[in-house]
This record gives sequence, structure tokens and C-alpha cells, in this order.
Amino acid sequence: MEQNLTLTFMDGGETAARLARPFQPRENEIEITLPDQDLRLAYPLYDLCCIKLHGKAASASDAGAHPAEEVETATGEKFRVQVMGREKYPLGFYGLPIDRDSPFKSIFFTFHGVRTQPQERPIGNILRDQGLIDEQTMNLTLLEQQKLRTRRVGEIIAEQQHIPQSTIDREVDTVRGDMGRVPKNIRVGDILVAAGLVTREQVEEALSTQEKGKKKRIGTLLIEKGLITETQLLSALATKFGLRFIDLENLEPSPDALEALPREVAVRMRVLPVEVRGRVLTVATSQPTDPTIGDNLRFTSDLQIELVVACSEQITQALESFYVKTESQVRDLIGELSEAAEVENEEGEDSQFNESDSQIINLVNKILIDGYKKGVSDIHFEPGLGKQPLGVRYRIDGVCQVVHKISPAYRHAVIARVKIMSRLDIAEHRRPQSGKILLRYEGKKIEYRVEITPTVGGNEDAVLRILASSKPLPLNQMGFSDSNIEEFERILTKPYGIILCVGPTGSGKTTSLHSALGHINKPDRKIWTAEDPVEITQSGLRQVQVHAKIGFGFKEALRSFLRADPDVIMIGEMRDAETAKTAIEASLTGHLVFSTLHTNSAPETVVRLIEMGMDPYNFADAMLGILAQRLARRLCVQCRAPYTPNRAEYDNLVHAYGEEWFAARGMPAYSEDLTLMRAVGCRDCHQTGYSGRIAIHELLTTSEAIRAGIKKGVMAEELRDQAIRDGMTTLRMDGIHKVFQGITDLNQVLRVCL
Repeated sequence: MEQNLTLTFMDGGETAARLARPFQPRENEIEITLPDQDLRLAYPLYDLCCIKLHGKAASASDAGAHPAEEVETATGEKFRVQVMGREKYPLGFYGLPIDRDSPFKSIFFTFHGVRTQPQERPIGNILRDQGLIDEQTMNLTLLEQQKLRTRRVGEIIAEQQHIPQSTIDREVDTVRGDMGRVPKNIRVGDILVAAGLVTREQVEEALSTQEKGKKKRIGTLLIEKGLITETQLLSALATKFGLRFIDLENLEPSPDALEALPREVAVRMRVLPVEVRGRVLTVATSQPTDPTIGDNLRFTSDLQIELVVACSEQITQALESFYVKTESQVRDLIGELSEAAEVENEEGEDSQFNESDSQIINLVNKILIDGYKKGVSDIHFEPGLGKQPLGVRYRIDGVCQVVHKISPAYRHAVIARVKIMSRLDIAEHRRPQSGKILLRYEGKKIEYRVEITPTVGGNEDAVLRILASSKPLPLNQMGFSDSNIEEFERILTKPYGIILCVGPTGSGKTTSLHSALGHINKPDRKIWTAEDPVEITQSGLRQVQVHAKIGFGFKEALRSFLRADPDVIMIGEMRDAETAKTAIEASLTGHLVFSTLHTNSAPETVVRLIEMGMDPYNFADAMLGILAQRLARRLCVQCRAPYTPNRAEYDNLVHAYGEEWFAARGMPAYSEDLTLMRAVGCRDCHQTGYSGRIAIHELLTTSEAIRAGIKKGVMAEELRDQAIRDGMTTLRMDGIHKVFQGITDLNQVLRVCL
């Protein structure tokens, strides 16, 4: 019987699937098939938060006597489960849902995917159940804890300063009895200082002792009495919070782990990084009751965190022993940025901020520059509800990653700072606002396009798109296959016609068009461009920034260009039928026209334009080519590893490519010598296994059969089949070519190609 399941990823995404083979929790991956597809995909457990197995929930008798626990995942989901076999598996544990109406019969939680997992049992009960203390000892200790929490300052002073309690009581009663001369709320300490019995410092010492007594936990009291050891207490706390307890005596942290966490951070937080597996850093702590440790470590290391419990003495010794060996190699992944970011055109409003505001200014500037240095495309500021922190996510290589969590006390100040830098209305919280920020860093001008969007709870999200000035890439550096670059260069030599670049937002369309313009940018050609915004500048191009707010959009720019003696026109995007129609007409009257469109494939673009009202005969005559593209994550060249795929993985590649065309296009046959590359993870790629992106292309050019099909209004599938017969390589095909070249892998190709 097929097992249906739901995969929940660390970034919050979910995928419904079926098990391709039995799941083995001791392995590092799970193999699945997607609904209505024959493809087998393997996902490493390091990418997953939990695996929800569909089916009827087990009965209470099946679950045994395991206590109920609430498990909160890193994505914020909460489950009440009975935990099974926590010690069995190195990467996670099973939980059986308490709710009999749950759609899941069991859930496998990865350790790094769990934020909190406290048992409802008090720590005293756990120690008792483990046979470390008896019922009487527990009750007496709880009574002592209660006395400490209610102990009066006068009692503490009497004990510490050896003053009879009767003397203190008499002095207090005398002063408080004279209600005409003293306030009703006068403190005992003030009375005793005024009476000359103690000094102010001795009162402060007593108050400190009182405060410590109120916070003293039962475990600490049991250790002070010599009834249990620290090791026994920490083992019980590990049980309570669902964490592993480890012995550091004969364990040596891996070099990658020590490099992932700066020494000063580890010493300050009293933690020890133990190992790195994929994107997960295992860290030992002796303070499992501190809820801030995990988030602070994620902020600093830029990795997912699995906490384990170890003795404080062992952690201290390990910090002294191991960090000495690698301290010179350790660099702070986040750290303080020494470079200052100068905000352009700000008219000294910084001077009105106090010390706290100055910290906010520095924080925001550092995040903006940090994002630029890491090659981030977008920075997301996402305030949480209530006491939840302000999350900061970076989109790197097309994937969002949580990199910082800032105290909720600062969320409004951070968003307000972004609005001030963008010259937006900080008093407006109900409507979306758009703006931009200009920064200078190391002599370079960086522009951030800012979008403020109101969200629930009176919050506002801020998303910043980084528009750093850049230069066009030569066509031979764009990732084109030999056949595609030859065909693309051929159509670029045409004197007139229309060339479209299509794909979703962030797929590199503007970069490709500017590379094409750079290829034909000669002194004898007049080239006009209309863009929003101008992201890439080229000498020799006449580039125009459109301003929709003043009525100067793409169609207005296009009309102006046609009266300005153009040879080549580039329109940033064909957003409406009028712009598309005018562009096609311009391409038929002796101009070479470039533009972009948001469509999924080259054949679909033809159908979309016809549905927008374009004349099929005019478009068939005008079209030179349609370039569809995606950006897939590139395997890190520093750590990618060769391997021989098994037969099932090879068959997946053949199926994704298209069985009828695989051999016909000269793709490699299966053999034991066949070598592909797989992701591993290293410091250079932040343990992801990927660094940068590679373009995947689908180039549809015209032939007599294609023109005839456009004029007849055939469906996109017919155009696609005809184009493949004419030699077109689809997006999937081009991606799989790059898999066999060792540039990327099938998962990344399927992630961006339908």
C-alpha cells in the first residue's frame, strides 16, 4: 500500500508526496515520488523540518505510557504528541499525535527542525521517576524553594548581619506606628539604614540575595544539598526538553563546527559547537532552559541549530582545549562590519536620534551592506506578532534564508528607520508605500528598491530589492549551450523583427537582454531602452527610466522612441496590449525590438500574445525568437563530489528529458563509468552545497512550420512539439544537459522548470 506523506521544509514550504521506498530514519535522506508523476526525488533530512505520515492516528494503548509533549517546530507549527524512541535515531524522533482526529498517524521530527519540546512533567517528577530522589526529598525541597521565594528582606538582613530578628521587628514597628511622620510605603531597608543598624550597601546585598532566592530552581537546590550531581540534573533537563545528552569527555569537535561559530561568541554564551551536517550546526549547552540560545546562535552562525546538552565543566574545558588550535582560522560570519555606510542625500536627520536610535541606525546599515556583500537579491524585514522577533531573511540564489532574528522591542524602530532612509511617511501604517535607498560602500553606489506593506497586528513588512550597478555579461558567459548561442547570435544580426525574453520575476531576463544589446552595440546603431528601473548601464545606449506616477510609462516611451530615429528599441516589459501591439508594428517597420514578458515557456508566449489581441499574421512575420529562461542553483565548485548514479536516478533523468528525444539528441547511455556531481557543503557555500546560479534556456526561433502554426492559432503544445522537431531544446532538456555537465543537479532543475 502506498504511503502518502507531507514534507515540511526548513523554509516553511510543504510538499505532498508518496514514499518511493521505505523511510529509514537512520539514513540522511528520504526518497519520494510527487503526485501524478513517476519521478523519484531524494531530499536530505537536513533540509526538512518534519515528515508527516498520513493515516489513522494510533490509539493510546499503541502509544504505550509515554507522556504527552508539545513539540514546536522551527517553522512555528505546534503538535501535541507522544514521543517514541527519542534515543533510537541520530537525526530525529517519531511522535504520535494525541488528537485521534489527526490526519497523520505519525510525524518524524528532525532535531534541528524542533524549536522547543518541553514535557509537561515538572523536573522534580522526572528526577523522581529516574530514581534519583524520593517523594519526601522532592516535597521538602519544593517547600524550601517556596520559602526562598517568600523570604522577607528583614529576615535576610538578620541572618547576614547577625542582628537579632526581634531588634529589626521592634525598629520597624516603632517607625511604622508613627504614621504622622513617615510615609505608609517606606521600605524596611530604609528604616534600618535610618536607624544606623545597617549600611545602604548591606541592604542592596540583602535585596540581591532575595532576588536570587526567588529565581532559584529546584534542580539548583538539589545540587546545593548534594542530593544530585550536575550531570544528573542536565540529563533530566535533556529529557524534559527533548534534547540529546552527550558526554564531551572523548568527543572532539569538527574543524568546520569550530569555524562556524566565533570563539568570542562561544565563550560568551558558554556553548561548544560540535559538528556540522549539511546546513545544521550541533551545539552543546549546559543551559537548556534558556529559550534565546537557539535564535542567537542562528543569527550568528547563519545555520540551522540542533542543541544538545552537556556539563558546563566539560564545555569550559573544551573551549580552552579546542579553540586554541583553530582560533587563527575562525572568522566571524556575521560580526561587526567595520566599514561605514554613508546614506546619500540625507539632510542630517540622524542628529535627532538618541543613543538607542543610533544603534538602530547602525544595525539597519549593517544589514543592508551585509546583504550586498553576500550577493543577496532581496532583504525581507518581517515583524512577528506579540513577543515574536523581527525576522530578517535574505534571498540568495533564488532561495529565502532566515539570517537574523531581532528582539521584538526594536521591530517598529527598524521599520521606521527603513522608511526614513526611503523618504517615506513614517506616520502612515495603513497603506503600502514604495521608495528607494541610496548607499555608498567602498566607493560603489548601491540602490535598494523598497516596498512597505501593512500586515496583521499593526505591523509592516519591508522588502528591499538590491539594484547594485553592474555591467552586461558577454554572451559566452551567459550559460548558453553551443547550439543556443549560435542560433541566438544569428537572430541578433537581423536588421528588424522582435526578440522576446520570457520567464518569472528574478529569472535574469534583463541581464540577458542587456547582454544581447551589448553584443550589437556599435557606433553605427542608435539604441534606445526604456526600463523600470535602469539596473545595468552601457555606454552607447540611450537609456530612459520610466515614471508611471507622472504618466510616462513604457507605451509613452515607445511612442517617443519611434520619433527619435531608432535602429534598436528595448522595452523593459510589455505590460499591456497597446505596448505589445506598438512594439510588433515597430518591428515590422524596420526596427529591431527587444522586450520581456512574464510567461512560463517560449510556445506559451505566442499563445499569450495572440490572446492579448495581437494579429497572428503580423506577429508570425515579426517574430525572430523567444528566449525562455530560468536560474537554477549551481553546485559549489569547491566541494561538489563525483558519483555514479544508480539506474533509478538515471531513468529519472531520461524521463524528465523525454524518452523519445534522449537518445536522438546524443545523451549519454547508462554505464558504470557514468559520472555526475552531487552537492556536499563547505564553508565557501555556507554548507548548502550550492554557490551562484546557472541560466537554463529554451530558444524558440521561427521556421516555416512555426510561422504557419502561429497564423493558424494552434495550441502551445503543438507549437512546442513542432519546435522540438525543428531542434529546440526545452528548459528541462537544457537543465538536464547541465546536470550531465556537473553544473547542477536534477532537484534544482525541477525546482525551476515545470
